[in-house]
Amino acid sequence: MKITFLLTWGDEMGGTEMAAYTQATHLMPRHQVEVVSVFKTRPEPFFEIGRSVPRRYLVDRTGPFEQPVRASDLSEQECRTLASLPSEIIKPSWEATFDRLSDIEMSAALGALDTDVLITTTPALMAAAAELAPARVITVHQEHRASQLRGSTGEPLLVYAPRIDALVSLTERTNDWFADSLGAAAPELVAIPNAVPSGFRPRSDLGGRTIVLAARMTPEKQLDHAIEAFATLAEDHPDWTMRIFGDGPQEVNLRRLIDGLALHDRVQLLGRSAQMEQEWAKAALAVLPSRNEAFPLVLLEVFAAGVPVVAYDIVTGPAEIIRHGVDGLLVPAADKDSLAAAMAKLMEDDGTRRAYGAAARTGVHERFGSTEIAGRWEALFTRLVARRDDPRRLAQRADRTARRIAAGGTRSFNISAPVTTLAQSADEQKAREVLLQAQDRSGTLVRTAGRLAEVRDDVLAPRMAEWNLELATDALTAHGVPYTLLRDGGTSYRIAVEVERRAQTLDALATELHGKPVYAELIAPNGVAPGAWLAERLGNAGDVAGVRLFKPVTTTGRTLRYGPAFGCTIEFWAVSDEDEEFPGWRKAPRGSTLVGPRLPSLEATASLRVSEREHPTAAAFTGRLMNDIDFPIDVVYTWVDDTDPAWQRRRDEARRAAGIATSGGADSGDVRFRNRDELRYSLRSLVMYAPWVRTIHLVTDDQAPDWLELADPRIKLVSHREIFADPDWLPTFNSHAIESQLHRIDGLAEHFLYLNDDVFIGRPVTPQAFFDSNGTAHHFRSPTAVPPSELSDDDEGYFAAAKNNRTVLQREFGRIATHSFLHAPHPLRRSVLEEISEKFGAEVAATAANPFRAATDLSVTSSLHHHYGYLTGRSTPSSISCTYVNVGNAQHHTVLSRLLATRGRTVFCIGESAEAEVSVTEQDRTLRAFLEAYYPVPSPFERA
Repeated sequence: MKITFLLTWGDEMGGTEMAAYTQATHLMPRHQVEVVSVFKTRPEPFFEIGRSVPRRYLVDRTGPFEQPVRASDLSEQECRTLASLPSEIIKPSWEATFDRLSDIEMSAALGALDTDVLITTTPALMAAAAELAPARVITVHQEHRASQLRGSTGEPLLVYAPRIDALVSLTERTNDWFADSLGAAAPELVAIPNAVPSGFRPRSDLGGRTIVLAARMTPEKQLDHAIEAFATLAEDHPDWTMRIFGDGPQEVNLRRLIDGLALHDRVQLLGRSAQMEQEWAKAALAVLPSRNEAFPLVLLEVFAAGVPVVAYDIVTGPAEIIRHGVDGLLVPAADKDSLAAAMAKLMEDDGTRRAYGAAARTGVHERFGSTEIAGRWEALFTRLVARRDDPRRLAQRADRTARRIAAGGTRSFNISAPVTTLAQSADEQKAREVLLQAQDRSGTLVRTAGRLAEVRDDVLAPRMAEWNLELATDALTAHGVPYTLLRDGGTSYRIAVEVERRAQTLDALATELHGKPVYAELIAPNGVAPGAWLAERLGNAGDVAGVRLFKPVTTTGRTLRYGPAFGCTIEFWAVSDEDEEFPGWRKAPRGSTLVGPRLPSLEATASLRVSEREHPTAAAFTGRLMNDIDFPIDVVYTWVDDTDPAWQRRRDEARRAAGIATSGGADSGDVRFRNRDELRYSLRSLVMYAPWVRTIHLVTDDQAPDWLELADPRIKLVSHREIFADPDWLPTFNSHAIESQLHRIDGLAEHFLYLNDDVFIGRPVTPQAFFDSNGTAHHFRSPTAVPPSELSDDDEGYFAAAKNNRTVLQREFGRIATHSFLHAPHPLRRSVLEEISEKFGAEVAATAANPFRAATDLSVTSSLHHHYGYLTGRSTPSSISCTYVNVGNAQHHTVLSRLLATRGRTVFCIGESAEAEVSVTEQDRTLRAFLEAYYPVPSPFERA
């Protein structure tokens, strides 16, 4: 068959190019193979292997200006103009190198492509192929990176995957993520690893004393980790050196690091090499300290030279290649101490290093040899080509595309599964999981993220953490293992056990959890690979610093997954012989607690209550600690339903009274009033991630959502009539006015968070993120500056209010406020608001009396409180992981996709600008799809 590989630039140095040429070379003896490179950038490909593969180019960039490779009558000026225009096929955020000229050439070349199979090698090229390739051509995308960790470059993956025939990942972990994310919209999903590059590979005799690394010098490669780890070993291993090949933006920083560690004569930065196979043959050890990889070809090259490797066990890559304790060592990601210890082990033990090297060279050809890998590709191509004329093929493609859109996907936003950082189960454990799933009579066990999980749509995060604590402590109690519940200020639970009882503890967990889909992440294992084991296997875990026990749970839509982040950590505490200051005391193997890393003993002298259970603990944890927050914290929302006809009539009457034009329709004329049911999901976020909140006060104009369970004692509905000092100021449609009266809410706690309904808690958070234990409130300054100009009629409402705040603050304190604050929950103190109301009575009253936003308003809760509190010692600057998404901006929809996959922000706000480029209908659909995916578990505040 005829097979075409599509590359962006086939002449450059990169893992994608090397993998494509390797694969093409392996297929050439039996098939007609070609490489189509969109751009020609060198006279010959960087990799020698690429020079033997038939190639054709579309756009030539080797000359003074960009021009088509085909015969063309385009003038130089026309070519320059087209090259200066952005691509209309491939968004710059996907891949910035494309332009209008490449659009034209790709459209012509791909539209007339005569091939059986077209293989794309980047998400951007996959999008182009899905749009341009003839329907009869089989389209296959080969994903060369860890897709779940891509940023905006991965946006086309979930958009266009339903429109191709097959999506091939390098690892099962990435394959699983696609299955969870795409669901019924997925094309055929296959995992096929890279193959060992062809050609002779010289073998290292491992007799030297050189550690070799080869990587692009970027932050994600974490070469500094390897250098710092080597620095801790250098004095004890004076005959060892480190050689690093590659270049990139971090080179200057790495040179500074090397000089600062006085390693200039021991660590060499040698630039790029086109002959790395010769360099690997000089190595005695290789190190891969990357933060993320897909399926690194560099490891196959290292193994082909018979060199063992020490690597971080990251999301994908090393664990699929390295067999721990056979041909290399895996250590927990980002753990530089473990990295150094593993390096030292192989540096010091020549016999083990040679045995690993021999196993590496033999194993890599057995597992990733060209014959086996090419055979898997040929089987896939044969299967796909056999059905390309089946009318169901295109119908199924259309159905997949429709399902993706119906599920809430757009060109920019796509529902995706959460990223997992744990390695999937090894083959032996996977076989056991298959059996457990077959024995499951409930039908609720599924395979997701590389392991078994129970499907449930009713578990909130706090309950999940409690559940994992109960699983651990029930097992220990049943076997008479004493434990101590620790306190560290986190949102999951830790217990300590004497290290002498480690074997008993592991046996207890294995026995009690036998046959159950419960896992344990190994903490600092010594002798076995890091990862997550079925709890029933823990009897063989050996020397570990602890385990993190967790029961995986996922929701029906796979967009929420509970894993080790909510697990119960069981630590083995030992008496430290080196701790002369605290003889006989027990010490945490890693980290600390609220009372430090040591305890006189682990004998239980008190108890702590978690949910309905009492757990043994040390008396030191039960006192009122300095950082404890034991005062109540409330939440206040202001909310309006802009679709309510009665509210619309009141608003329009007020407008007419104020001489303001009114449309009289359902459109409020102000996007700040638009109700998209955000309150439902903001409340879900509180219950999920901030369960310590006492009372939620919902301030409205005598409105209430029809879904809200008002019988819940934690919800209090507050009417504007109850809080406005002067009833003549009502009705009001001015958020500044409403916020100026919040301190008058009956029963409101001294400390509270003020949230608009478009603000959400994104992950577990403690009260200490918002207040200090002495009562001081935090504030989160924005990088956005208030313009240093006088108040103007042209000022936006928030800038006008900020300038008014600045005026009263300068008058009172002689200080000039310069910045605004983040779109985050605002930590407030009722007493500060009361004082502001008294101190600036006239201005506050004028604000409260304005039925609509006015140029004279103050913004009390979102700005003035923080400045005033700071200047009077009751508010302090702090930071919080926060982002703002403008749902009216199509480019921001990608941020929603990343939020959903990574859940990496503590708080976020989803707003909308008045000049939205995205239609209201699409905004509604995108926002509802995102919020339902992020918060699929209903809160107790919703009526059944």
